Amino acid sequence: MYRILIVEDDMTIAGLLSDNMRKWGFHASAVTDFQNVMAEFDSNQPHIVLLDISLPFYNGYYWCAQIRKKSSTPILFLSSHAENMDIVMAVNMGGDDYVTKPFSMDVLIAKIHALLRRTYSYYSDRSVLEAGEAELDVGRGELIYGNQSIELTRNELRIMRLLIENKNNIVSREQLMQALWDSDSFIDGNTLTVNINRLRRKLEDIGLSDFITTKKGIGYAVHD
Repeated sequence: MYRILIVEDDMTIAGLLSDNMRKWGFHASAVTDFQNVMAEFDSNQPHIVLLDISLPFYNGYYWCAQIRKKSSTPILFLSSHAENMDIVMAVNMGGDDYVTKPFSMDVLIAKIHALLRRTYSYYSDRSVLEAGEAELDVGRGELIYGNQSIELTRNELRIMRLLIENKNNIVSREQLMQALWDSDSFIDGNTLTVNINRLRRKLEDIGLSDFITTKKGIGYAVHD
């Protein structure tokens, strides 16, 4: 049974979410101590987190960053903030998807199933892919170069896998967005750019500058 942690300070919404999650066969827990969200995260060990942005004490961006310091658990933001910048910020902090309130419960459930399917079937794959002197351990979610390695988030892993599986060829931005969010219309292209830039900074830290090349207006590629 998948465990879902609900971080929502509106108790009516939290209760509605909990009831619907349980109807779908999930084990749902709602945070009650908004000063100690990480304690409840550690206690529940969830497979996915539903995270509001406007919360008491610290906002959802803060808690997303805290979770990302120790876990790659999928995070789905729920918020009444509908501006593109809010969504870009959520993704930049490590969020995996974003649903704007008021939302359809059917849409939310579909997004949860898609996130769980992508995440947990993805990490069951133990293959190692190569591009030049770099190796991508899909199962461990790591990229290795020389005697160094970096841990990748799910989105970074999906990007690297798609690029390496198609090495020496350009992968379009639309293909990457489809792989990341089961859609090329989750948000404007800035979201993908945020993910690519964050990944590039990680690669540079282990000496892989210019590992991902850009074909302006078309897409990205890696080469042997």
